[in-house]
Amino acid sequence: MEINRTGLQMAGRRIIPLLGLVAGCLLWAAPVLAMQPIQHWQTGNGARVYFVPAPELPIVDVGITFAAGSSRDDGQPGVAVLTSTLLDKGAAGLSADEIAIRAEALGAQLGTGSARDMAWLTLRSLSDAAYLQPALEIFRAVLTKPDFKEKDLERERERLLVALRRGDQSPSTIAGYRFFYAAFGEHPYAARPEGTEEGLKKLQPKDLRAYYDRYYVAKNAVVTIVGALDRKAAAALAAELLSGLPAGERAAPVLPVPLLGEATEKRIFHPSTQTHVRMGAPLVRRGDPDFFPLYVGNHILGGGGLVSRLFQEVREDRGLSYGVSSDFSPMEQAGPYILSLQTKNTQVDEALAVLRQTLQTFIDEGPTQDELVAAKKNITGGFPLRIESNSSIREYVNMIAFYDLPMDYLETFNDKVMAVTREQIMDAYKRRVIPVRMATVIVGGEP
Repeated sequence: MEINRTGLQMAGRRIIPLLGLVAGCLLWAAPVLAMQPIQHWQTGNGARVYFVPAPELPIVDVGITFAAGSSRDDGQPGVAVLTSTLLDKGAAGLSADEIAIRAEALGAQLGTGSARDMAWLTLRSLSDAAYLQPALEIFRAVLTKPDFKEKDLERERERLLVALRRGDQSPSTIAGYRFFYAAFGEHPYAARPEGTEEGLKKLQPKDLRAYYDRYYVAKNAVVTIVGALDRKAAAALAAELLSGLPAGERAAPVLPVPLLGEATEKRIFHPSTQTHVRMGAPLVRRGDPDFFPLYVGNHILGGGGLVSRLFQEVREDRGLSYGVSSDFSPMEQAGPYILSLQTKNTQVDEALAVLRQTLQTFIDEGPTQDELVAAKKNITGGFPLRIESNSSIREYVNMIAFYDLPMDYLETFNDKVMAVTREQIMDAYKRRVIPVRMATVIVGGEP
């Protein structure tokens, strides 16, 4: 979940067109330049650094990610998200406005965010030292010297409380977080990453400071750099950024997610004309040996948009849904596999029955050979577009680094997709996707 991202608006009238121009040149370049190999090392205080040279554009993208997401709130709902949010709301004596103005004057983009597994800070800057060095100084202040002032906490707390209350008026949002409650039970992944109203109201600046001191340390950090630098400059950049952090210790792993023992169904009334359904269970962690068969299979079942089976069966053939899909979100431990649909209140039972039957048929019979060929072409054909920019490359490198995936993950991705067989998909779905152990949450309908 993106918590805050300061964009380029003000004094970048001369800088922003330049960033847009050079980015546009890359997008129209044909063929797209191949990504260089990932280089990696550790800083003196133990931070893991991953670097990809990208000299084609005069831009540098930097990210620092910590194992400091909401799964580590440890009885203080919202502490991870508020800690992350306040990093750029006051640091080294600078106010949030002063930080934003200084970054914008340099044409730099500064952002923070958090999710269940992680929290992060990002910087995008022109590579010219006249812009990059002062941008890094601001970034380093935000990283190493956050103020966590009471007034900033009160302002951001209220903003999060308003967002929570607004979410409780949305049937889609309710279905989403109630599904996590049902599917993950007492596991830390069950909690809403943005916290709870009660939990947010209890937090004090000392709580954020304690969380920061525990998790925002060098050995718990992954630094990713993509841009127009050489190895020596990237190493100096990482060392300087992290020099203000203590070494600390890497966070303990998230506890394994228990499998659901049986199917559950929860109907929640909401005064809306449409009903939202979420059905699924914890399924796949990052690095899971079944990832590629499940990934390709899911593309055929419900992840491929207009050409997926669920779209065809539920929407096209029967007109039972405004939208239907399936997706899974691998995390440090087993993330959710979710089948979703939105339909009229009067059609929810019929739509849900078709959803369940389509899933069961796919488990029993697997994909056709034609479906498999089409899915592979679609996935591999679209893959270059996902790594066509420095920022998207950095995000993929961050995923590889944070989850300890193989360094050649991107290079071998298409080959592993193409190697998936129909038999592997059927085997993985029969072993791993078990409808009688799925949670179903239905929000809408009649009381």
